[in-house]
Amino acid sequence: MPTPRLRQFWTLLILLAGTVASMFAAGQWAWHRSLLDESESVQRQLALYGQTLAQRIDRYRTLPEVLALDAQLQDALRRTLSTDEIAQLNRKLEQANGASQSSTLTLLNRDGLAVAASNWRTATSNVGVDYSFRPYVQQALAQGRGSFYGIGVTTGEPGYFLSQAIRGDRGHILGLVAIKIALQELEREWLQTPDIVLASDAHGVVFLASQDAWRYRLLEPLDDEERRELNATRQYSDQPLRPLDVRVDDRLDNGGRLVRVQPSADMPAPPGRMLWLTQPLPGTPWQLHLVHTTHSSIADSRWAAAAGGGGWLALSLLVLFVRQRQRLARLRQRSRQELETVLQQHAQELRTAQDGIVQAAQQADMGLSRSLEHLPQGVVIIDADLKLVAWNSRYVQLFRYPADLMQVGRPIEDLMRHNARRGLLGPGPVEEAIERRLAHLRSGTPHLHESAKDDGTVLEIRGNPLPEGGFVTSYADITSYKNAARELRSLADALEQRVADRTRDLDAARREAEQANRSKTRFVAAAVHDLLQPLNAARMFTSLLRSHLPGDAERHAVDSIDGALAAQDAILNSLLDISRMESGQFDVHIHDVALGPLLQVLGHNFGVLAESQGLQLRCVPTRAVVRTDDNLLRRILQNFVSNAIRYSRRGRIVVGCRRVGDHLRIEVHDQGPGIPEALQREIFEEFRRLDEGRADDRGAGLGLAIVERLGRLLGHEIGLRSQLGRGSVFWVCVPLGNPAAAQQAAPPATTQQPADDAPLQGSSAWVIDDDGPTCAATQALLQRWGCTVPLAAGAPEALAAAQPGQAPQLVLLDVHLGAGLHGPEVFAQLCQRWGQTPAVILVTAERDATLRRQAAERGWGFLAKPVRAPALRALVSQTLLRQGASP
Repeated sequence: MPTPRLRQFWTLLILLAGTVASMFAAGQWAWHRSLLDESESVQRQLALYGQTLAQRIDRYRTLPEVLALDAQLQDALRRTLSTDEIAQLNRKLEQANGASQSSTLTLLNRDGLAVAASNWRTATSNVGVDYSFRPYVQQALAQGRGSFYGIGVTTGEPGYFLSQAIRGDRGHILGLVAIKIALQELEREWLQTPDIVLASDAHGVVFLASQDAWRYRLLEPLDDEERRELNATRQYSDQPLRPLDVRVDDRLDNGGRLVRVQPSADMPAPPGRMLWLTQPLPGTPWQLHLVHTTHSSIADSRWAAAAGGGGWLALSLLVLFVRQRQRLARLRQRSRQELETVLQQHAQELRTAQDGIVQAAQQADMGLSRSLEHLPQGVVIIDADLKLVAWNSRYVQLFRYPADLMQVGRPIEDLMRHNARRGLLGPGPVEEAIERRLAHLRSGTPHLHESAKDDGTVLEIRGNPLPEGGFVTSYADITSYKNAARELRSLADALEQRVADRTRDLDAARREAEQANRSKTRFVAAAVHDLLQPLNAARMFTSLLRSHLPGDAERHAVDSIDGALAAQDAILNSLLDISRMESGQFDVHIHDVALGPLLQVLGHNFGVLAESQGLQLRCVPTRAVVRTDDNLLRRILQNFVSNAIRYSRRGRIVVGCRRVGDHLRIEVHDQGPGIPEALQREIFEEFRRLDEGRADDRGAGLGLAIVERLGRLLGHEIGLRSQLGRGSVFWVCVPLGNPAAAQQAAPPATTQQPADDAPLQGSSAWVIDDDGPTCAATQALLQRWGCTVPLAAGAPEALAAAQPGQAPQLVLLDVHLGAGLHGPEVFAQLCQRWGQTPAVILVTAERDATLRRQAAERGWGFLAKPVRAPALRALVSQTLLRQGASP
C-alpha cells in the first residue's frame, strides 16, 4: 500500500502532466482554428484590394478606345504635321489627361515614335521618343490593343500602360494612343493597414508594395530567357531586382502559407512567422499578396492554453474535492462505528459490573462485602432502612470520604450531608436536595444519569433496587470516554469546516472568472459603439452638399466630407488596435504631436453638425505640443465633442487647453443639463447614459467607457466636473512634448473629381434603401454626376412607384430593407411589374462571401458599406458601359 507522501507525489505529478498536456492540446487547436479564421479574413481583405485595383484600371480602360475614334488624331497620323499642329495635339492630350486624371497620354505613329503627349511641357516629355521596343506598342500594332507595367523610359516613374490602335477608314492601323496610369496612390492607401500588401507580375517581380523595402523583390528566381526579356523591354529600367529570402514552415488547407522572412542588410524582416496569402488578379498576369502577422493567433493560442490548463485544474480539483468528501464520509462512518463499538463494550462492561454488584450485594448481606473490591466502579449498598451495608474502596476514593464516616449501619443521609457541605449536591437548598434523593431511594426506582465534578471527572451513576429491599448504586468514571467522543466531534467539525472553506474558495474563484469574462464581453461590445459617429457627420456634410450651388461653398462641403470620412477610418483603425490590446499585441505610438492641427480638424468635422443642432462649436487655437498617440487622443476628443453636441440643446461648445505643471489639460466645455454628482462615476461604465439627450440620438452609453480605457492605456488622466443646469467640462490631461521634435503634418490636398462623366450623363437610376440619409446622400451624388434619380426611398415606395415599361437603367439596392424585406426578392417583384431587368449594384453592410458570390453569378455589382464616392462612381460608370448605355 503506497505511503501518503508517495500518494501525494503521484497526485501532484498527474496534475502537472495533465495541465501541460491540456495546455498543449488546447493551444494547438486554438492556433490552427485562429489561423484558419485569420486566413479567411485576410482572403476577404485581399479580394477587396484586388477589386480596388481592378476598378482603378477599368476606370481608364475606355479612354484609349474613345481617343482612337477621334478624327483629329486619325488625321494627324496620316500626314506630316507642322509645329503648330503638333502643339495643338499636345494641348488636346493635355486637356484630356487633366479630365481623366491619368498620368500621361501619348500619341504614337506606326514606327512607335511619340508624335504628341500630354506632358509636352515638362523636361521629361515623351514627344519624339522611340517606344517601339515597349510591349504595349508591339501588342497594339499587332493585336489592336495592349497593356504593360513598367518604369517610364523618359520620366523614370512607374505606371501601367494601356494602348489602343488607331485605324484608318479601311481598317489598317495608322498608329496608337497610350495611357499611363499611376498606381502609387494605391500604395499610399495600403499604408493604412498594418499588413504588408504586394503585387507581382508574371515573372514574380514585386512592382507594388505597401513598404519600400519589399518593392522590386524577386519572389522566384529568373531564368536566362526572362532576364533577356526584361532587359529588352527595359520594364524595370536600371532598378536592381533582389531576391526575397522566404522560408515556408507550413501550408494551410485554403492555400495560405506560414513563412519566415530572413532579414538582410536592406530588409528589416518582421519577427516571427507570418501568414502569406496569394490571389490572382483577373484579367492580368498579376498576383496580389498579403503578408499578415500571426500575433493574434499566438495570443488566442496562449489564452486557449491557459483555459485548457485551468479547465484541467478545475476538473482535477473537483475530482479531489469529491474524493475528499467521500473519504470524510468514510471517516465519519468509521468513527461512528468505532464509537458504537466502544459504547457497546462499555455497556457490556456496565452490565457485567451491575451483575457483579448485585451478586456482591447479595453476598454482602451474607457478610461477603470483600467481593466488591475487584469491581472497577465505585459501589455502595444500603438496606431497606437506608443504612450502609457494604461498599468498596473505589467508592471511597471517588468521593474522598473520611474513614470514620464509613461504618456499617450508618444512615446514607449522613454521607449526603457530608457531600452537601463540599458542594457536590449542586446549587439550591440543601435540605430539598437531600430529601429528593432519599425519596428516590425509598421508591426503589432504577435510574441512570451522568454527573460532572468540579475537577472535570464525569461519573455515570446507575442505581437498581435489591429483590429483598434496599438499593445498590454504582459510580463509573467515564471521563476518558467523554474526552474521546469530544475529540471525535471536534475532528469532524474541523473536517467539515475545511470542506466548507474549500467550497467557498472554489465559489469565489468561479465568481472572479465569471466577472472577468463579463468585463471582457462588455468591452468588446463597447468597442463597436462609435463606428457610426463619423458617418453621422459625413451624412450631414452630404446633406449640406445638396443645398449648395457649384463654387467655393460646394468645394468646402466636399472637403468637410473627406475630413469626416478620414476621421471614420481613423476611428476604425483605433478600435481594431484596441481589440488587439486585449490579446497583449497592441502597440501605442507615443510621439510629439502638434495639438493645433488636430483641434482644427476636429472643429472642421463637427462644426456643421453642431450648427445643424443650433449650437456653436469653437476650438481655441493653440501651438502646444504634447506627447501622446494622435489617433487615440483624437478618438477621446471626438467622443467628448459628440457627447456635448448630443446633450446640449443651446449655447456654445468650447474646446480649449490649460497648462497644469508639465502637463496640458484639454477641456471640452458645454452648456448642457449637467450631470448629478452621484452619476459622475457611473457614466464611465458600459451602457450608462443620461436621459436628457436628444430623443433621436441618445447613443448606446458606450462612448465614455471606451474613453476611460483609452485614457488608462495611454496613461492620460480622464476627468470631469459638472453642475446641474450649468453644463459640464470633460477633460484629458496629456504630458507636454518637445516643439522641436513635432512634425507639422500638412492637410491632404483635395482631389478634383473628373469633369467628364460620359457614361453617367443622362442615365437613370433608382436608389432603394431603408435608411433615409443614405438614400438622400446617394441621390445627391448621382444627380451631381449627371444621373436622373426618379426614386430614392425604401422598398414599399419602390413597389408602389414601379410601372410597366418604365424601368431605370440601374438600380442601387440594399440587401436588408427592414420589415423582413430582402433586397433580391424585392428586385424580382419590381422586374415583374416593369417587364424589364435593369442592371443592379448591391450596396450593403453585409460582407458575406456567399452574398458577394451570388451577386457575381447574377452579373450584379457589389459594394460594401461604408462606400467611398470614387469607388461608387467607377462601378456605376463601368456597369452602365457594360449595359451599352449611351450619354
